[in-house]
Amino acid sequence: MAKKHIIVDPITRIEGHLRVEAIIDENNKIVDAYASSTMFRGMETIMKGRDPRDCGLMAMRICGVCTGTHYQRSIEAVEDAFNVTIPKNARLVRNLIQGALYVHDHLVHFYHLHALDFVDVVEATKADPAKTAQEAVKWAKASGHKPFISAEADFKAVQDRLVKFVKEGRLGIFGNGYWGNPNYKLTPEQNLIGVTHYLKALDIQRDLAKMQAIFGGKNPHPQSIVVGGVTCVQDIKNPARIALFKTLLKEGREFIKGAYLPDVYMAGTMYAKEATDKDASYKGVGGTGAGILNFMSYGDFKLDDTGFYHAENLLPAGIVMGGDLSKVYDVDATKIAEDVAHAWYEGTGKPEHPYEGTTIPKYTGLEKKDDGYAYLKTDEKYSWIKAPVYDGHKMEVGPLARMVVGYAKGDKRITKYVGNFLKRSGLPIEVLFSTVGRTAARAIETEMMADVMMDWVDELAKNVAMGDDSTWTEFDFDLVSKECRGAGMAEAPRGALGHWMVIKDGKVKNYQAIVPSTWNAGPRDEKGELGAYEAALIGTKVADPEQPLEIIRTIHSFDPCIACAVHVVDTQGKELAVYKVDPNCAF
Repeated sequence: MAKKHIIVDPITRIEGHLRVEAIIDENNKIVDAYASSTMFRGMETIMKGRDPRDCGLMAMRICGVCTGTHYQRSIEAVEDAFNVTIPKNARLVRNLIQGALYVHDHLVHFYHLHALDFVDVVEATKADPAKTAQEAVKWAKASGHKPFISAEADFKAVQDRLVKFVKEGRLGIFGNGYWGNPNYKLTPEQNLIGVTHYLKALDIQRDLAKMQAIFGGKNPHPQSIVVGGVTCVQDIKNPARIALFKTLLKEGREFIKGAYLPDVYMAGTMYAKEATDKDASYKGVGGTGAGILNFMSYGDFKLDDTGFYHAENLLPAGIVMGGDLSKVYDVDATKIAEDVAHAWYEGTGKPEHPYEGTTIPKYTGLEKKDDGYAYLKTDEKYSWIKAPVYDGHKMEVGPLARMVVGYAKGDKRITKYVGNFLKRSGLPIEVLFSTVGRTAARAIETEMMADVMMDWVDELAKNVAMGDDSTWTEFDFDLVSKECRGAGMAEAPRGALGHWMVIKDGKVKNYQAIVPSTWNAGPRDEKGELGAYEAALIGTKVADPEQPLEIIRTIHSFDPCIACAVHVVDTQGKELAVYKVDPNCAF
């Protein structure tokens, strides 16, 4: 039987434009995969010749989701170059702005971008609302919390609306799902829980977004971070503003603990078989979606005021290779480079460090076959994303990487939260190395972040009450900007994010950014080593090639930030099926 060529282009329910091509064998198992960004960014070229202090306001436009992260990383690159250490209040405010982004981003990702890979919306119409209420209590208890929604009437109300929509054919954003696919594992009652929480999360995420605006000025694209500190002096001096932030955080934390975590426990248990299927793993460790098993975290969220690269981090920095939790390596920034062997850029013939990196487009197009359909030239260049490498190796970054690195380093806080999940779920540590594990790690991190932020907001209020209202460190721009360079290397919700800047006579001479999805979605490098997305798909078993649910599920587990028709063709170019999704409904 001939192998089949599956093309998913573009991937929906993500930020940006991503294409995946996968080859499946006669048993519908993926034996090769290629990830391609079909969108050129080019932001780095805009920065050249600019005042470095202004770059953050432009850099945040790289993304419309994690805007504040790019903003802060760019500002920190300048502070690194100028050797500026920010005051305590500025550190706490930045932590709170970033923390608010994390809990908002992770919640939106799970429910509105990823949950429907596990939850069959149509099957929820068959649920018994009374049993659904009992099921909600069961999974909340398993996660160690009270259920956010447990009333039979609440589930019945949602089901009644859903049944009406299904009968009338008005499913809207739920209209083009792979409902009925055999790889949906939840019961009707569990599906109804998922849909109910999905709808409630639409309200919760709005309040979480307000948190970032309280100290950031607005959301998206906050504007209160400047080189040397922050500008929101009046906000931190106003007890009502701090109290509002804390109130919104408390409400959001109740949903995280009473809905988000229980739902992940539920999904993790029901999908445990594929999460522990070593035969579906690229390297025979973990389960479906495990991938390359090389994890890297730059570290983030400063816990003291000893300077950017000297302070203790909430999220530790480090590298774990091959899934070996017995050894953690330090991150050496000099070993980071970008390879363009399979990316649509010109290069120098070797991987380039960001300080010397170039961004020169060289689009070579797609391969046109006799059937008239375009395919990636996988032996040549096939993506607008470069291939970052660390010491010559591909890395996975993100919540899973942060939890793996922290757990392997013995970080007390991370070990506690990860340990709680494993103990309460009854799943082995190896489950983390899977699509399910990647999704669970994000939820674990969200709970931890929501808890720690309560301490930070109290610390900020106490420090200001004691008379410290300093938010900025003075510096002489003319003196420090003559000739220098700096890097803002820390974490974003999706993983390790770095902005590198070379400054000459007060202007930007070179600027490079390597974002989390560059690490994860990058193509093969010059040695042919697969990117994290590509490797995570190898070994995956597809139940129905005309409904590549498993591909979408694994790609979504990374929370791609790179958007809607899906084509499935065989190796002869014959079209098997076409699925179209209105991009306006992709969110």
